[in-house]
Amino acid sequence: MISLQSLRWGAPGQPLTPALDLDLRPGSLTAIIGANGSGKSSLLKVIAGLQKPLAGKIRLQVPRRGGLSFLPQQQYLDRQFPITLQELVAAGFWGDRQSSQQRAERLQQVLEDWCLSGLEQRPLMALSGGELQRALLARLSLADAPLLLLDEPHAALDELGQALLWQHIHSWQQQGRTQILVCHDLAAVRQHIPQTLVIKASGCLFGSSEELIVQPLRMQVA
Repeated sequence: MISLQSLRWGAPGQPLTPALDLDLRPGSLTAIIGANGSGKSSLLKVIAGLQKPLAGKIRLQVPRRGGLSFLPQQQYLDRQFPITLQELVAAGFWGDRQSSQQRAERLQQVLEDWCLSGLEQRPLMALSGGELQRALLARLSLADAPLLLLDEPHAALDELGQALLWQHIHSWQQQGRTQILVCHDLAAVRQHIPQTLVIKASGCLFGSSEELIVQPLRMQVA
């Protein structure tokens, strides 16, 4: 599904880590952790094709159309943009060929799944951080892409929102989707995600989350 070969990324002439070689199987669930500024979000953008690598190759075995969905950090979203929550979520239908009736039914179901019913006509600027994050995740749910790249999907979520997030992540895994998550909650990573990539300036580590996240202080991810 995903093959990174001698991959280097970062600012021009300033790679963040030594070359990375990594292969992820279809249907795998992987966390990316590391200190602030280590290159976690940048790596997701490079995999998504939103940012060019400095060197190396990326091979994704996904359809060209609709094969990948990327969840950015909500700080990059213009909350002054004049659309409603429902319109934001419905953007996940891009490229979908279902009938209008099928779309309407599915949209309603996804809004209910993320506890967003009743907020459909609320503008983005009127949403709380948690409501906006659930809306972005609901939009992702509609896309049905086999590869999901999630940049801090737990951000701004309260206890209910986090429970819904992990419920959906495990459901997507059961559906065979490949997922890569940037996550700062090491306890949640250890509990929910079987394998982890630790990004460090001295080199990246990849392996079992249980083994890598035993004593976070000892990992020295900074």
